[in-house]
Amino acid sequence: MKAKTKIFGIIAFINLVLFLVAYNIRPIKVNYDAKEVQLKFTVPPNFPQPESQYDQHFVTPAGFKLGRILFYDRALSIDNSISCASCHQSFSAFSDQNKPVSQGFKQCSGTRNTPALFNLAWQKEFMWDGRVKLFQLSSHNAIINPCEIANSMAGAVEKLRANGHYTDLFRNAYGSVDIDSARLLNALTQFMSMLVSANSRYDKYRRYEQGGVFTTDEKNGYILFRQKCSACHKEPLFTDLSYRNTGLDLVSIDRGRDSSTHLATDVGKFRVPSLRNIEVTAPYMHDGRFATLEDVLTHYANGVKRNTHLDEQLRHNGTLGLALSSSDQHKIIAFLKTLTDKEFLTDVRFQIP
Repeated sequence: MKAKTKIFGIIAFINLVLFLVAYNIRPIKVNYDAKEVQLKFTVPPNFPQPESQYDQHFVTPAGFKLGRILFYDRALSIDNSISCASCHQSFSAFSDQNKPVSQGFKQCSGTRNTPALFNLAWQKEFMWDGRVKLFQLSSHNAIINPCEIANSMAGAVEKLRANGHYTDLFRNAYGSVDIDSARLLNALTQFMSMLVSANSRYDKYRRYEQGGVFTTDEKNGYILFRQKCSACHKEPLFTDLSYRNTGLDLVSIDRGRDSSTHLATDVGKFRVPSLRNIEVTAPYMHDGRFATLEDVLTHYANGVKRNTHLDEQLRHNGTLGLALSSSDQHKIIAFLKTLTDKEFLTDVRFQIP
């Protein structure tokens, strides 16, 4: 009886493994015939102008549609197992919710947390260490990284050429059937450049629009945020686009910005992320070490390490971190939740076609 039970258990385990394998290698069902949507890149009234490298007029309905399909199509990967959307999910502001670090091809785990994707037209550089300087190259690393989509640009292009659906999609977007890496990256950039998040309750509060009402805690949290946090998380983008060492470790295992600049003073420095949609992008920090916003503020209140290159904003007359009582932390978190842009998270234009 025990032997039979054991055999049944083994069979059940094998079936589960086979199911998971089949699930992971299945092509994602995208609608190649999705309708084009009329859209135009516009600068929100409370935002600055985008970075000078960004062309506000290069997004077309056909190019956006192609980029959207490519973003969700697992055909980009070498074995149809993973797409850009596998790690960048719309409901979590295109981050990888609840995963400390990125997890790609064959469940390979990276070393850094998957960054959220929005308001990219205002970024000067990309990745946690800023090593990518051009928006149109921001997808290149994900495609060729063996721990992410795990293909080559040539391999991705060949797969698209072999997929008959893409002939018309590329012709409509670019005027010819030529499918190459430049057009592939351009289309993805067209889609991602439209991921503009600027309709949170905070935005409506600042623009005196309907729905822009704060509670007492949120108002007090906003005041505290401006006093304690705004030096790095500058409004309205809620980042100053700099790189800083926030005292996570005495000695940084991940070299951070130094891996791009090769400057010893940049060891342990990482890009200051935007706090927009922070409520839905857990876990936090470059390595996803903090599960909650409470954990993050606890670190800044009493967990900052005296790192050699600790940012000056976290050193005041020999005292490390920020003076934040538990009540202060509660109010700041209440304010941070007003940065959640529900319209952006549910925008049908950005969902799987």
